[in-house]
Amino acid sequence: MPKPMTVAVVAGAALLVRRAMRRRIRVSPLWPLPALEEPVSGRPRSRALRVLVAAREEVAEGVVRLRLEGHDLPRWEPGAHLDLVLPSGLVRQYSLCGDPEDTSSYTVATRLVPDGRGGSREVHEQVREGMELEVRGPRNRFPLVEAESYVFVAGGIGITPVLPMLRALPDGVEWRLLYCGRDRASMPFLEDVEKLGGDRVTVVEGLPDVDGFLADVPESAAVYCCGPEGLMAAVARRIPAVQSERFTPGTSTGGAFEVELRRSGRTLSVAADSTVLAAVRAELPDTAYSCEQGFCGTCQQRVLEGEVDHRDELLTDAERGDSMLICVSRARGDRLVLDM
Repeated sequence: MPKPMTVAVVAGAALLVRRAMRRRIRVSPLWPLPALEEPVSGRPRSRALRVLVAAREEVAEGVVRLRLEGHDLPRWEPGAHLDLVLPSGLVRQYSLCGDPEDTSSYTVATRLVPDGRGGSREVHEQVREGMELEVRGPRNRFPLVEAESYVFVAGGIGITPVLPMLRALPDGVEWRLLYCGRDRASMPFLEDVEKLGGDRVTVVEGLPDVDGFLADVPESAAVYCCGPEGLMAAVARRIPAVQSERFTPGTSTGGAFEVELRRSGRTLSVAADSTVLAAVRAELPDTAYSCEQGFCGTCQQRVLEGEVDHRDELLTDAERGDSMLICVSRARGDRLVLDM
C-alpha cells in the first residue's frame, strides 16, 4: 500500500497539472495542435457599447462635436480616448473632451480632413442625431500625472484631450497653455479655454514660437502636447520627455523581411518602407483591418515562428508572446510565420 504522504503528493501534483492544462486550453482551445482553424483576427479589444448620437454640433470651422448617450457608461480620466465604430465599419480613435464624472454620455470632437483616410469625412457627412453607434473603451495612454507644474501645447483639434486635463488640475497648481491654430474661427473650445485659464493661455493664429514658449520650462514640470505632427516634433526637439498623443498612422519602416502564411501556403516579401498588412492584403484582400495605427486590434494575427518587433499600443505582454498587429509591427529578423 502506498504511504499516505506519497498519495497526497501525487494527488496534489495531479491537481496542479489539471489546473495548468485548463488554463492553457482556455488560452488556445485547440492546443497542442500547431495552428488554429481561424486566425485571431477582428476581435474587439474591449467590451462594445451601444450609444445614441444625442447631439451633433459644429463648434468651430470644420469641427463637429458629438454627444453620445448611454447607460452606466464606464468612467474615464483626462487623456482617455474612445474607439468609435463608424457606420461603414471603420474604427477611429477620438479623445474624450466632456466630463469624466458623467456616466450617461461621452463627448468627442473631430475635424474634417478632406484628404485623410475617410474616417473624419464619414463622421461629418453620415453621422447624424438619432443614430446608434458602437464604441469601445475608454482607454488612456495619455494620462495626467502628478507634477509641481504643467505646460500644455495644443494645436487645433489637439485641444480635445487637453481641455479635461485643465479642468482636473488641482487648485493653486501652476500651469500654462500655448493654443495655436490657423485662425480663431477654426480653433474648437477656444472660449472655454480662455475663460478657464485667463492670462495663463497664449493663443496664436498661425505658426507659434514654440522655442520661446518653452524656453524657461522647469525640469519638474510635466509637458503635454497634442496636435499636428510638425507641432509635436517641434516640442519634442525642445523637450524630449514631452507626453504626446497622435491618432495618425506612425511610421512602420525597417529592414525588409519575409512572411510565410502557413495555412495559405504563401511566402510574401515585406519591403523596408511597407507593412505586413499591405503585403498580406495584396494576396488576401479580405483580411480584416481598420485603424492602421496599432490601436484597435482588428488585424491581430497569431505568430507561429519568428521574433516580432512590436510597435502597437494595445497588446499585453502575454499576448505579444504569440501574436502581433500586422498594421504596424514588423519582424526583428528576416522571417515571420503567421497562422493565416
